[in-house]
Amino acid sequence: MQTLPFLQENIDITALSGYKTRAFARYYFEVRDRDDVEKLSEIFLFASENSLPFLILGGGKNCLFAFHTYPGVIVKNMLNQWEYDIDTHMLRTDSDAEIWQIAETLENKYDAPIWHRFIGLPGSIGGAIYGNAGCFGLETGGNFSSAEVLDLESGEILTLSKEDMHFWYRNSFIKETRSTRKFFIISARFDLGKVVEKYPSDADVRFFRDTKQPKWNTCGSFFQNPSPDNTAGFLIESVWLRGFHLGTASFSDVHANFLMSETDGKWQNLIELITLAQERVRREHGIELIPEVQIIQA
Repeated sequence: MQTLPFLQENIDITALSGYKTRAFARYYFEVRDRDDVEKLSEIFLFASENSLPFLILGGGKNCLFAFHTYPGVIVKNMLNQWEYDIDTHMLRTDSDAEIWQIAETLENKYDAPIWHRFIGLPGSIGGAIYGNAGCFGLETGGNFSSAEVLDLESGEILTLSKEDMHFWYRNSFIKETRSTRKFFIISARFDLGKVVEKYPSDADVRFFRDTKQPKWNTCGSFFQNPSPDNTAGFLIESVWLRGFHLGTASFSDVHANFLMSETDGKWQNLIELITLAQERVRREHGIELIPEVQIIQA
């Protein structure tokens, strides 16, 4: 098999997951500018013709690597420029810009606290769009206007509207169709003229994230909340797994829905603990816990 000259081989990707379990990529490519975007369809074709799995990662690290070596191609998005028009309240941002950093700068530099609840929210804009990320009643899809995306199979660059995206709880058109169509989000536009929320909240996000959310090797909340009355943290705690350790993995004793990994942790321990939590909650409550974090297997 003849590889593409711009693909790197056998690259350590441990730092690209919040859990920092040891992992490598057989083939690796970084998207740093528009010229790199134009190479993606060629890389996707190379992967398809050689029956290799193909994965796009952003800067959010909201994923669990359930492998030692990824046998295919990993594309790392590094497009991270953004700009805000204070007169029109339009935000134009590359897909790998960090949502928390944008939210904080909007508030501190432009006196635009519309995304205040996103301060401290981990993840990139592209990942937030993909999974319609949100917190405290605010979701990424609320102020979304459009996105520029590359259809990897056809090589065509499309503009998808809010209607095209079909946002719903922790989901989007791009996430829903990932098994049949592959898109690369290049950039997005948001109309930040007014707050668009599912429900109001005056939560002190800085205090909450500093005192109620554990730090270290984690991707934040692991499971989706089944409902406001049955949060994932409550359900995990109800089956005696808050603070529970299984090898190098644990559920935090600060917030039960935070899955944690020790330094040099093993992905197998994380998967075992996830499965244990799902089995116990299913048995005790008849509820299926669904991960928010992307579990990547090979």
